[in-house]
Amino acid sequence: SFAHIMSAYHAEQYQPVTIEREDLALLQYTGGTTGKPKGAMLTHYNVMANVCQCYAMFGHAIEAGRSEQIKILNPLPLYHIFSFTVCGLLGIYGGWEDILVTNPRDIDGLVNTIEQHRPHVIPSVNTLFIGMLHHPKFANLDFSRLALSIGGGTAIIKAVSDQWQQVTGMIINEGYGMSETAPVISFNPPGIDRFNGSVGLPLAMMDIKIIDEQGATCAIGTRGEVCIKGPQVMRGYWQRDNADTFTKDGYFKSGDIGVLDEHGFLTLVDRKKDMILVSGFNVYPNEVEAALTEHPKVLEVAVVGIADEHSGEVPKAFVVKKELSLTVEELQSFASERLTGYKRPQSYEFIDELPKTAVGKILRKSLR
Repeated sequence: SFAHIMSAYHAEQYQPVTIEREDLALLQYTGGTTGKPKGAMLTHYNVMANVCQCYAMFGHAIEAGRSEQIKILNPLPLYHIFSFTVCGLLGIYGGWEDILVTNPRDIDGLVNTIEQHRPHVIPSVNTLFIGMLHHPKFANLDFSRLALSIGGGTAIIKAVSDQWQQVTGMIINEGYGMSETAPVISFNPPGIDRFNGSVGLPLAMMDIKIIDEQGATCAIGTRGEVCIKGPQVMRGYWQRDNADTFTKDGYFKSGDIGVLDEHGFLTLVDRKKDMILVSGFNVYPNEVEAALTEHPKVLEVAVVGIADEHSGEVPKAFVVKKELSLTVEELQSFASERLTGYKRPQSYEFIDELPKTAVGKILRKSLR
């Protein structure tokens, strides 16, 4: 036990362990939102490289021109890679004060913590941003010290970012990361003044390419699978066959569908495994969810594909109401104005709460 070590051993007995940069530091397990969790083998270099990449992209900008102690809110569990690297290790690297929120589901406690500490940095996920915005006290807090709001984990809905900006004066700067990449891949840098729907620019020292089903590189503006090469990319999955994990030229295949524009900004469309195939047409749940979430009576939406004898699959929407008066007919009418026919949900189900992981990712596999 730790107590035994402290009592039975002395500092002069300590034998330093030689650690090389490519040595395995930890097994970071994936969230398992689409399948069984896998252990991503992250090296010391993977993790430290990503801390330095994040500091270069936005950490330095947070500190610029400020003499006071920088405070970062940490409302996510430290075992999740987003919290571990961005809130935990980056906070240590920058010498910031890390405000640990042990129970983010306690929105009252979370809002009181923000009121007390007035953090410079608020990292969070879409569902938690929604929870804070709907707290009656939140809009009256003092956000004069807020320098950056970081959105990750899942797609940030535009309506949520717009409301956040209205209340705090800051947009949500969305980024993209994975357990396999320690985690940050891209980020909308400080200085961007409006929500653009993208997950930003690649971090330093790395490369992103988009490939088609045959493995060929897609043209700018063409959708395909996002592939990543850089110092933060894992060695592979622990005790798994990694033959299909990387491309032949060493890029990690993310399983995410995305598109790069002419300025280098990456926009994610959806997870490859979550895509719904309706009579040969691709439907991406994120797009449908974003459209339906704009309805003023909707709190949250999750869309999955269900079997259909005519078109193979059709979208189904699970909806959490903001107002109890919301009806299926209202949603159908709303969807018909915003979505092409094959993208519209063919059925709706109202539920009290969407199933989520501890960090707030919606578990679509549970809904299926």
